Amino acid sequence: MTHLLHLDASARTNSLSRRLGAEFVRAWRAAAPEGDYTYRDLATDPAPFIDEGWTELCDAVLAAGSTDLDRLPDLAVTPAAWRTVEPLLAQLLAADVILIGTPMYNYSVPATLKAWLDQVTFPRMSLGHRRFVVVSARGGAYSPGAPKAAFDYQERYLRDFFAGHYAVTDTVFVNAELANAVSDPNLAHLRPEHEASLDAAIAEVRLLAKDYTR
Repeated sequence: MTHLLHLDASARTNSLSRRLGAEFVRAWRAAAPEGDYTYRDLATDPAPFIDEGWTELCDAVLAAGSTDLDRLPDLAVTPAAWRTVEPLLAQLLAADVILIGTPMYNYSVPATLKAWLDQVTFPRMSLGHRRFVVVSARGGAYSPGAPKAAFDYQERYLRDFFAGHYAVTDTVFVNAELANAVSDPNLAHLRPEHEASLDAAIAEVRLLAKDYTR
């Protein structure tokens, strides 16, 4: 039975990244009605920023030379740090598929998503069979060949993060671009391109969800 962990990071309640995530979930549930589903809204229920207690736990993991995540409770020097980490990490480890809905903020990811990633990441850990799906919205165009493609620190960061920290290379990104064309008069001429990008992203996540039910 597949377990889907769904995270939303947008500060907007009616955001495109949330819409794409919801489309994925609807298609996934239709294809796997028996699957387990866990949801966390990082905008309204954020993970705290890491503090000194987390750094002490990280140092203890390094000193122990172990990647066994089951040992983390024993290595926690500061109980308060473990009380923060434990429920977040438990949700991550229980999942087979992690769906992240995120906007691009200032060429990268929201601080709320970065805070969650920091809390659930420790040296040399591996997430094995787990797969990540990232659905995102961008105000401009950052796909290969676009003038601002070099400024895409959102997908590049997440792809490198999952591969480098979690040893996970099965990551799929679906991006809806040019969202600012809806609200910025200077970009109004690009609205048809935005709508085409959004329509293509919705169609892609609906198809993609069916592949993540097993």
